Amino acid sequence: MSTTDAPSARAASTDVPAPGSAPAPVATPTASRSAQDTAAPRRRTFAWQIRFAFLCLVWGFSFLFMKLGTEGFAPLQVSLGRVAFGALVLLVFLVIKRERLPRSARTWGHLAVAALLLNALPFSLFAYSELTIPSTLASICNATSPLWGMALSVVALSEDRPTRRRVAGLGIGFLGVLTVLGAWQGFSGTDLTGTTMALGASLSYPIGWIYVRRTLARDEHSHLAKTSAQLLLATLQLAVVTALFTPMPPAFPAVPLLAVFALGALGTGVAFLLQYGLVAEVGPTTAQMVTYFTPVIATASGVALLNEHLAWNTPVGAVIVLAGAALTQSKPRAS
Repeated sequence: MSTTDAPSARAASTDVPAPGSAPAPVATPTASRSAQDTAAPRRRTFAWQIRFAFLCLVWGFSFLFMKLGTEGFAPLQVSLGRVAFGALVLLVFLVIKRERLPRSARTWGHLAVAALLLNALPFSLFAYSELTIPSTLASICNATSPLWGMALSVVALSEDRPTRRRVAGLGIGFLGVLTVLGAWQGFSGTDLTGTTMALGASLSYPIGWIYVRRTLARDEHSHLAKTSAQLLLATLQLAVVTALFTPMPPAFPAVPLLAVFALGALGTGVAFLLQYGLVAEVGPTTAQMVTYFTPVIATASGVALLNEHLAWNTPVGAVIVLAGAALTQSKPRAS
């Protein structure tokens, strides 16, 4: 998911991570993607392929975990558990690496906004959406984040000029969204409230990334330190909101509890560490391909394990969405 959620794999472009599934840590945009790829180590081992596959599975199953979690807990409680378990994992690694959390009040202030836009808000919207829509549809809505990002960057980031290829990708991507929703039949059979929430969650990610890019681009703290602080702040935000609007659960059923734990510890905490390592080893372009496997795995798991109905337009629309997203993130080859 998101639920993503990745380190600075696409820092200087309009691209966003697999947001509905990962913690969407803050990035430090200092170079173009091509420059990052050139600077990334080229030694590739079989180990990175295993980690890549594991990351695809974790993020793909995150939407199933959210669906299972909401069967035993309120959506806000699912989101709270997600960021809390994710923060716990990162804090453990922060201690192991002997790093410190940021000390600057300015950094913490900007991270509080990032925590809201990249974690607390989208995670909660996805959890609420899955009360009324299948996890497969939520995962496809998540894949529209690069489309929103490209559209917003034209307005918010003066250095990002739209190319014909990216504009075409934007149009193709939203054509795919209409295909998924069955626009030709009046969106019948689709819960518009749940779908709007999922699309709103996907929109929140690029808004958050643009904010981060404008405020924390030159921050000197490590990705691990900033992301740990960000998830701690998201935990605090959701703890307050959950306490105010959600009663304590009468029970803690095993399956939903394990689903929330997996969603947070694996899909949010461990996923960040894996993605950060992949970017360092094989470069951001290869690492970001996880984005395109996530809805495929989410759809397969939803159909196989949750018995979700899959009409023909859902996979066809998903392919169109991913093709459009790929175009918005592509760059012409240097001559």
